Amino acid sequence: MIVLGRDGTEVLLKIAEAGFAFPAVEIPLWERLAENLTAALTRDLGYDAVCLFTTDHSLEDGNTNGNHYEVMECWRDGGRKDETMWKPIRSLTADSFQKEAEFRILEQCLHQLDRYERDPSSPFARRGWLAELRRWTAGIIRPLGLELTGSFCQYNAGPSFSLIRFETNGPAVWFKAVGEPNQREFPITLKLSQQFPKYLPEFLGARADWNGWLSLEAPGTNLRETREIAFWESAAQSLARLQIESVAKTEAVLDAGVHDLRTETLSGLAQPFLAVVAQLMEQQTKVPPPVLSCAELSLLGVRIQDSLTLLGELRIPDALGHLDLNPGNIIVSADGCAFVDWAEAHVGSPFMSLEYLLEHFRRTIGTDVALQIRLERSFSAPWRQLFSGEIVAEALALAPLAAVFAYAAGNDAWKDQQRLEDPKVAGYFRSLARRMNREAMQFADRRSPCLS
Repeated sequence: MIVLGRDGTEVLLKIAEAGFAFPAVEIPLWERLAENLTAALTRDLGYDAVCLFTTDHSLEDGNTNGNHYEVMECWRDGGRKDETMWKPIRSLTADSFQKEAEFRILEQCLHQLDRYERDPSSPFARRGWLAELRRWTAGIIRPLGLELTGSFCQYNAGPSFSLIRFETNGPAVWFKAVGEPNQREFPITLKLSQQFPKYLPEFLGARADWNGWLSLEAPGTNLRETREIAFWESAAQSLARLQIESVAKTEAVLDAGVHDLRTETLSGLAQPFLAVVAQLMEQQTKVPPPVLSCAELSLLGVRIQDSLTLLGELRIPDALGHLDLNPGNIIVSADGCAFVDWAEAHVGSPFMSLEYLLEHFRRTIGTDVALQIRLERSFSAPWRQLFSGEIVAEALALAPLAAVFAYAAGNDAWKDQQRLEDPKVAGYFRSLARRMNREAMQFADRRSPCLS
């Protein structure tokens, strides 16, 4: 942790016999970097700071000791003076450090900070941004009778994105800002907050220059914190109601930048997508998992097209959907549900969104078929008021294959040759193709008795 003082002239260093060192902490894999770093600095050393950016640390000799370095800004100094001290940056040399490489990393990060200070697209890598955000937030919430109490938690951090929860004398407020590749989430969230305020946290204000917005914390239970089936059923039913309300507003939603996953659009993607998958299958070096042959991929393409055609023939209108319906993005209360993180919003068959919710349900709750049926019925109930039971049942049967294909082909990642050269990305798309193939075969098996 490279912690800079508020005026930027000092850096916080740990005291050791052989020279100074940066404070360090181990972050558990897959956990939020900013949340862990800020908590560790407060807990272990007594300083309050915010993250600015992760350094490049591209040293000529490549010797960074396997460490990552985060530049932070101290906003409240109450630390343990016997373990650390503030040192003027101008007084430091390579000999000041236990490891000479850390002095060079400090020099690099200061150059990087200087670049960010002049870059308007990187507002959260500049010193002083937290104070500016607090002033802006205080002005937004004051007419509501709310005041900031000082406590906050920084969950995500980066030069162009941020996620912070501020405590107030009433309900907490959340600030979120987005950069590439999720910049679309800003206009999408603004549009959805206007069109469907019942289903999103209460919108308070926006900073277009930051691609950021402020929302009141939605009351209720985060779905990832409960295994109660009733909460999941409520989420499924609220999702269906939101989608039904969105049917008349899909053009406005599409204009905001959501993914177009309508059946006619997806039909045009099947052949080029599977051509890319065929190339990726040829590159696979280990078996298992199985390699899908050209014949198998050709048949899969036919089945994808058939499922999309049949789905379209049901005449269930396209609606707002959410490709990232993980339980952490759903807050359930007695009054309904709030859905967040709309970067992967789309317009398409509403029953595809149910499949994404079901996937997370199986991972969280388990594969109990009876419980899954309860979730499907909760989602289907509002739609059964508009369409016959037979049509809804057919949509439920067609959705799994269409949903996996839409998830895989609905963004441009598979068109990016540079990304596909990453073995993990290539393997991911191969696994999605195998999942599609399983769904296609299961659907064909279910339909064959009806056709015979």
